[in-house]
Amino acid sequence: MTQATQPPAGEDPVQNMTDLVTEIALALVDDPDSVVVEAIAEGDATVIRLRVSPTDVGKVIGKQGRTARSMRTILSAASMKLKHRFSLDIVEHGEPPAPLS
Repeated sequence: MTQATQPPAGEDPVQNMTDLVTEIALALVDDPDSVVVEAIAEGDATVIRLRVSPTDVGKVIGKQGRTARSMRTILSAASMKLKHRFSLDIVEHGEPPAPLS
């Protein structure tokens, strides 16, 4: 019989997901210095906001949104395992943050 796994003490799932999104974004963009990832707690969920330079937005989103969809799929799979909902917002630097509803 399998037992549900909990993250070991000291590991922060939100920080782990933020680090994961950062690493993926850094691998995709031309201007890694402009990549900023922040986690915004929203009740029982966390919004991970990824900011990149305007020239790199297309690279992070991908053709027909495939790259962004893949990143969201990874977060969704982690959400189920960690029993904590994560969502991803992609914005370009200079754009005011969208209000969380």
